[in-house]
Amino acid sequence: MPAADLSSLKIQDSARAKGSAGKFLSIFAAVVGALVLVGGALMAFRSRKPEVEVTTARAAGGSNDVTALNASGYITPRRRATVAAKITGRVTGVFFDEGNNVKEGQLLATLDDSDVQKALAAAKADRESAAAQIADLQVQLKLAQIQLKRTQDLLDAKVQTQEALDNATANVDSLKAKIALAKQQVAASEARIGEAQQAVDNCTIRAPFAGRIVSKDAQVGEMVSPVSAGGGFTRTGIATIVDMKSNEIEVDVNEAYIAKVKENQRVEARLDAYPDDKDKYLAHVRTVIPSADRQKATVKVRISFDKLDDKILPDMGVKVAFLEEAAAKKKDTNAVAAKAIVPQSAVRKDGGSEYVLLVKNGVLERRGVSLGTQRGTDVDVLAGVNAGDTLVVKGPEDLKDGQAVEIKQ
Repeated sequence: MPAADLSSLKIQDSARAKGSAGKFLSIFAAVVGALVLVGGALMAFRSRKPEVEVTTARAAGGSNDVTALNASGYITPRRRATVAAKITGRVTGVFFDEGNNVKEGQLLATLDDSDVQKALAAAKADRESAAAQIADLQVQLKLAQIQLKRTQDLLDAKVQTQEALDNATANVDSLKAKIALAKQQVAASEARIGEAQQAVDNCTIRAPFAGRIVSKDAQVGEMVSPVSAGGGFTRTGIATIVDMKSNEIEVDVNEAYIAKVKENQRVEARLDAYPDDKDKYLAHVRTVIPSADRQKATVKVRISFDKLDDKILPDMGVKVAFLEEAAAKKKDTNAVAAKAIVPQSAVRKDGGSEYVLLVKNGVLERRGVSLGTQRGTDVDVLAGVNAGDTLVVKGPEDLKDGQAVEIKQ
């Protein structure tokens, strides 16, 4: 078979040149495509609307009162107790559930009292035994006293000896001592009965005051103890009771504004759970705790409701407004009434002037404002903003008038 002639296999110069040009064109097309994609991404990013957080301007206070300070806090009961057993024992009965109203002294739960009941029965048996001994000793004493009298008469008749009289006297005295001892034993038995009865009573857990059950902490069959013992297998409480009539508001006021808060100062409160309620709760400052929290730089203020209702529940969030009296507002008869109240974070500065950014139909509108009294984190607006206007409170620093924005949900 003849050998293959490989010399005829070669790439023509024209074909080699054409292949190099094709490879260059492919690379050029890829680079141009990448630039187009980057440019499109940049244009899309530039055309994206900036996101902003907004709030609604609130209406200013009524004609008779002016808000001195706004704050937020929580509902806290003055009387709240976690009911626990005085002894360690096993729960045999639970007679309540969350949400139940209970009266003072009402039975909540029982513990296994079989051991202490036996101790009580033993103490009562000891008392009965000691009491029976007293009856027997009293009979013996009566007989001994008769014998003593007879011996005395015989001695007077010189029929009996002095020794017999001494023995009869000693017998009477001995019986009197035994009776006294038996009475002490009865008293000791009574004390042991009282101790055993207290142990039995400790097996029943009752409500310390009238209120509502807000937590059920133990079930039948579990062990409970007044101290933390047994790890996670031992409960330290039976139930948590709250006196709903003692609910009040606890607020942490920044120490920079605490001078605006006085005892018995009038307060308006609104529950966070019912933001749409038109009626506000009237309240007053009960006390200002005479101690500050150095870490938070706040002072605790307790506020009492003028009238309670079933909506007010422990640990609810609440917004409060500390009010100034009308006389304080009327000191300046030429004062301009505030049109709205806005957060200070909505106010921006440009040189020596203040302005806000309103959002209307997704477009920003710059509006110059005239500010009034600062009220904690809020400020009065005398001109430039009306109640109900939508204002930017957080967003990019380079926001401009007429710019389209997207409201962050």
